[in-house]
Amino acid sequence: MSGETRQTATNSNRRVLTASLVGTAVEFYDFYIYATAASLVFGPLFFPSKSASLQLMASYASLGVAFLARPLGAVAFGHFGDRVGRKSTLVASLMLMGGSTLAIAFLPTYAMAGWLAPTLLCLLRFGQGFGLGGEWGGAALLAVENAPPGWKARFGMFPQLGAPVGFIAANGLFLALGVILTPEQFQAWGWRLPFLGSAALVAVGLWVRLKLTETPAFAAAIAHEAPPAVPLGELLRGHWKATLCGTLAAICCFAVYYLMTAFALGYGVTTLGYSRTAMLGVQLGAILFMAAGIVAAGCWSDATNPRRVLMSGCAMTVAVGALLPVMMGAGSLLAIFAFLALGLLVMGFVYGPLGAFLPDLFPARVRYTGVSTAFNVGGILGGGLAPMIAQALADKGGLVPVGAYLAVAAGLSFVGLLGLKPKAE
Repeated sequence: MSGETRQTATNSNRRVLTASLVGTAVEFYDFYIYATAASLVFGPLFFPSKSASLQLMASYASLGVAFLARPLGAVAFGHFGDRVGRKSTLVASLMLMGGSTLAIAFLPTYAMAGWLAPTLLCLLRFGQGFGLGGEWGGAALLAVENAPPGWKARFGMFPQLGAPVGFIAANGLFLALGVILTPEQFQAWGWRLPFLGSAALVAVGLWVRLKLTETPAFAAAIAHEAPPAVPLGELLRGHWKATLCGTLAAICCFAVYYLMTAFALGYGVTTLGYSRTAMLGVQLGAILFMAAGIVAAGCWSDATNPRRVLMSGCAMTVAVGALLPVMMGAGSLLAIFAFLALGLLVMGFVYGPLGAFLPDLFPARVRYTGVSTAFNVGGILGGGLAPMIAQALADKGGLVPVGAYLAVAAGLSFVGLLGLKPKAE
């Protein structure tokens, strides 16, 4: 291969990996600023109640609206991703997500508009979830379908790394605002700034993605035969077992993430009495361990196989669940940091390999629909109501039932992984 050809290939790989990482980071930034605002301010602003715990639970319920929208977005964007192509579908998902997020910045509160305010909030949260439903699957396919032999998991980990990058950007901004603004200023208008900032990030994501070409796997699939008229129908007829087991396999990562972030933040501030700034700082440090776990899991997956790494991660998650009541209830911010760092490190092993594992379960002609459906339905089961359920369990029985809840989620994913081995196309 000539030096010029090698350089072209390198530039192509760099562009693909940057697009999968940057676009997913933007999407997850949008998603996480909502989760952070739901834990900190949306309760009293949009859901009036005499009980702070009930306000927080209502706010978490609005967080769950997106998880109901995600599988609908997965089907809709999967349909066009398998029929029209990966590139245009990814651009559309990013625009929908970004537009919904920007609109939240201009919402009236309950004091201004009554019940119209939480209704609009939930509607825009639905738009966020619908857009994200088509995002992750497309970004994973963009990376994996361009991966050279032996590099699928390491290419597939780049969309996963968008999660900690988006989290750091979102919570870092909230942390900075907490330092710069008074609590009254933050409650009155400061929380709107991260939603406004999304517009600039979405513009960057669109600029990168519009430079992409179609993936080789999709181009080969449509050259070989016409795309399916209804990809979802073909998926459910011929690949129902892979869809079911892939869905179960995705449950654990969502449960771990939302318990380590949204629930831990709300519980730490509301129940344990730590300041918002302290808890955000702890989470900001702990999320770096998630990135480390994703990289380690990607390398391990290419050396062995993604299924084995995911199963090991499920076993580790059970141990994390056992440690949850001990470390979260230790009365020490340092112990909480150590627990969140451990939990998010383990999440890397149940999340990082999914980018390579799920695409291998489906042929290219229905892969966008299959990957998106499994991942997002798994999101409903694992994360949609996880913070609200965990808060209710903690209110009634303390942290031990919350740890058990996490272990059950890990068990469900382990069962799904046992159900099949990924089949290469």
